[in-house]
Amino acid sequence: MKTLKRNPIHFLLVFALALISAAPRPAANTQSLDTTPPDQVVKLIFIHHSTGENWLTDGYGDLGRTLDQNNYFVSDTNYGWGPDSIGDRTDIPNWTEWFSSGETERYMQALLGENGQHSSYTRSLSDPGGENEIILFKSCFPNSALEGSPDDPADPEGWLTVGHAKYVYNEILGYFANRPDKLFVVITAPPLSDPTYAANARAFNEWLMHDWLSEYPLSNVVVFDFYTVLTGRGHHHRIENGQIEHTFSPGANTLVYPSGDDHPSEEGSRKATEEFVPLLNYYYQRWKADAAPGPIQLEPNPPAEPAQTDAPTAQPGTSGLIAAFEAGESAWEAYHDEATPGTMTCQPEAGAGRSGASLLLDFNISANSWGTCAMFFEAPQDWSAAQGLAFYFRSAQAGLLFDLDLYAGPPENRETYLYTIEAPAESVSAWTRMELRWSDFHRASWEENADAPFDKASQVMGLAFGFGTLPDAPNIGSLRVDDVTLLGSAPVAAPPSDQPTQPPAATPEDAGTPRRPLLPCGSGALAPLFLFGAVLWTRKKRDDNIGKYP
Repeated sequence: MKTLKRNPIHFLLVFALALISAAPRPAANTQSLDTTPPDQVVKLIFIHHSTGENWLTDGYGDLGRTLDQNNYFVSDTNYGWGPDSIGDRTDIPNWTEWFSSGETERYMQALLGENGQHSSYTRSLSDPGGENEIILFKSCFPNSALEGSPDDPADPEGWLTVGHAKYVYNEILGYFANRPDKLFVVITAPPLSDPTYAANARAFNEWLMHDWLSEYPLSNVVVFDFYTVLTGRGHHHRIENGQIEHTFSPGANTLVYPSGDDHPSEEGSRKATEEFVPLLNYYYQRWKADAAPGPIQLEPNPPAEPAQTDAPTAQPGTSGLIAAFEAGESAWEAYHDEATPGTMTCQPEAGAGRSGASLLLDFNISANSWGTCAMFFEAPQDWSAAQGLAFYFRSAQAGLLFDLDLYAGPPENRETYLYTIEAPAESVSAWTRMELRWSDFHRASWEENADAPFDKASQVMGLAFGFGTLPDAPNIGSLRVDDVTLLGSAPVAAPPSDQPTQPPAATPEDAGTPRRPLLPCGSGALAPLFLFGAVLWTRKKRDDNIGKYP
């Protein structure tokens, strides 16, 4: 099985520089996320019905007992609870009644002061007094029968539809922004066994995970993807190897942990507990560290515009969709070194994407050569309001290496900035989300000012996915890419002086496979040798290929 490698010019030089640099530029935030429990008892309340009750119950899901062991004093609501029996109403459309209505303050006063149990779980901790600090809320599995279409925009009309569900969550975000002193945890509705509306449920929960909070400036709202955890034994939303992992197999959108009906089984519920509690600890520690100074006022959330397909002349807004690769698009074009017998193709493939088409890249790159799949714009694109780019990918094999390239300037004076990605093992079987900040991109090693940081987000002329080789070794394989978007415009904290910019810790919307380093750590004693060889190789190949790269 061949391992795909990037252009040796770029690959070896970056490897050498990384080894000898005192402050290397890693591909990911390598610091493990803090999953330690709170150091004092924290009050938490969970709004739920039967699935949540099972999840909390000792000997079933064990969530209540596990939270107790992690220093959370747990209370909950159920049918019949609260003013006007508001506890009866936990469908998605009911959340506006809880969090965005004329009765919200009355309901919240009761909720934040609640300290009773409505399910059977261990509470060994004493009530520390005061209000509940953490609010978990979840709709039950009928809410995964969302009608409409996966890409429907937010719609104030309707009931259990994709569009109305988006509208509801946009509406309640205003209350959460006004309460930075509370941590709100959205638990996605569990899946159904019936596949009728499964694709809609997946699309909506992906929207919650990656789009809903993309421009929200506080850390007091998070999402736990209960739905994904229950749709496959290899599906996860958890902390793994010190980073957030959110992964699933496309098309696997129904319940795989049944209990005779659509209530998740003990196995599924316990799996959710194991994955959720460390995530909650991390979200809590991050929220406390951020310490927002006070409430903020959000602009009213207009209904979302329908998703647009990519076009060379489009000017995507912040967090906008750049390319969805629907069948029939021709904006992307393959290039390769025509002096070699290798091949490079890229074209939309219907039915192979996350919810439609994706871009299929097939490559057979001859030794010491290159290939790219690029899209160019007729006019410069100003993406400076965004933080970077995000996309999903699936690879033919683990360890596959490819670049995401950015182009700035006219063809006669084009500048290339790139970032190399190593495909993790899970990307072979599931769509993997990759997020890159502008600071991750650096000038191509074969151009002037090699490794200079990318500073032309207001002058983007194109982007590409690129492949190269190590000396005397061909690259043969395939890659699928989908949903290339701009990241949100929330400000990123400045790094300490004299240190390279690093990507921030993963957030809920960032949830996905961590970015990987370009190469594993190696012996520093080898750096001078690699650097010398890389410089010679770079000079030769750059001279040989001037004007050939797209």
